[in-house]
Amino acid sequence: MDTKSTKLLLAILVLCGLVILPGTAAHAVANGETVADGEYRFAVKLTMTGIPTAGGGRRNSSCSGGLISPRWVLTAGHCFRDTRDRHVSRPVARKTTVTVGRADLDSDDGQVATVVAVRQSKTADIALAKLDRPITGITPLKLSRSRPQTGDKVRLTGFGLLDGDDTEEPRRMQTGRFKVTSVDDTLIGLAGTSPRKDTSPCKHDSGGPYFTEKADGTAVVVAVVSTGPTCPHRGADLGSRIDTAAQWITSIVGKDLVVPPRPKPSSSRGPSAGGGGNAAAPKAPPATDLAGFSTQEVGVSAGVVLAAGLIGVLALRRRKRAPRGGSHRSRALR
Repeated sequence: MDTKSTKLLLAILVLCGLVILPGTAAHAVANGETVADGEYRFAVKLTMTGIPTAGGGRRNSSCSGGLISPRWVLTAGHCFRDTRDRHVSRPVARKTTVTVGRADLDSDDGQVATVVAVRQSKTADIALAKLDRPITGITPLKLSRSRPQTGDKVRLTGFGLLDGDDTEEPRRMQTGRFKVTSVDDTLIGLAGTSPRKDTSPCKHDSGGPYFTEKADGTAVVVAVVSTGPTCPHRGADLGSRIDTAAQWITSIVGKDLVVPPRPKPSSSRGPSAGGGGNAAAPKAPPATDLAGFSTQEVGVSAGVVLAAGLIGVLALRRRKRAPRGGSHRSRALR
C-alpha cells in the first residue's frame, strides 16, 4: 500500500473511532490526569478566604472534598483548624465557599454555595460541611459500608497542587488511580498506580475522595485524603476510612442523604395478541467505567463496515500496480 493510500486509510479509521492517535499526558494531582468537563461532578473545591493566623493576620487556603447529599460535603477534618491547630466544628475563614460540578474552575459550569456549619468526627480526620442551599442536578457520592481490602483499586479526584514546590493552584480538577496497601482501624494506605507509580495527592488535595466506580456509574467513597509525604512520590499516603465513620455521618446528615428510588417491578402480563399489553421496555445497556470501551457501538460498527470496504478497494488498486523497488516527610495536605 503506498504512502498516500496509507494516510487516507488512517484518517478514516481515526474518524470512525477505530484508531486513537497518541496524545500528550497532562500531569497533576501530582502526576495524575486532567479531568474532562462533566466528569466526577460530585467532586468539590472548598475555598477558604480570610483564615485567622496565630500572628493576628489572615491567610487564604483551600481543600478538596465530595458531595454526599444536596446540603453536605465530605472533606478532611484538618481543613477546619483554629490558630492553635485544633480541629473545630465551625467555619474558620471569613468565608468558605464550595464549587461543585466544575472540572474547569474558569468555566461557569456547576454550582457554588457557602459553608454555614461544620461537624468534626471525634475518631478520624473527617469533617462534614453544611451548605447554605441544596445542590441540585448532581448525583452525590454513596458512602462505603464495607471494610477496604488490601489490593482494592480506587480513584482520587482533587484540586491540589501539581507539585509540592508549586505556589499556584491549578484551575482544573485532576485525577489518578490508586491501590490500597494497608488497612488500619481508621486509616488506609493508598499508593499511586496510574498514570504513573508516583501519582500522589498534593497540598490542597486534603479531603479529596478516594472512590470506587461501578459499572452502572455509581461512585462509592472509600476514604478521604488525610496526610502523606511531599508530592510527587512513590509509596503510600494515608486516607481516613469512610466505612468506620458511616454511622456517624448518617447521624449528622440524616434525611438529606439521597437514597436512590427502588426500580418499579415489571408487569407479569405479556403483550396481547394485538400488540398491546404492559410489556416492559428493553433496558439500556449499563454504562461502562473509564477502563471499558466506548458505548457508541453504532458509530463503531458503521466505521468497521466503512473501513473494511476501503481496505478492499485499496487492496484491489495495489494488485493493479507494479511493485515499487517505533526526602520523605509527613504533613497535612491542606
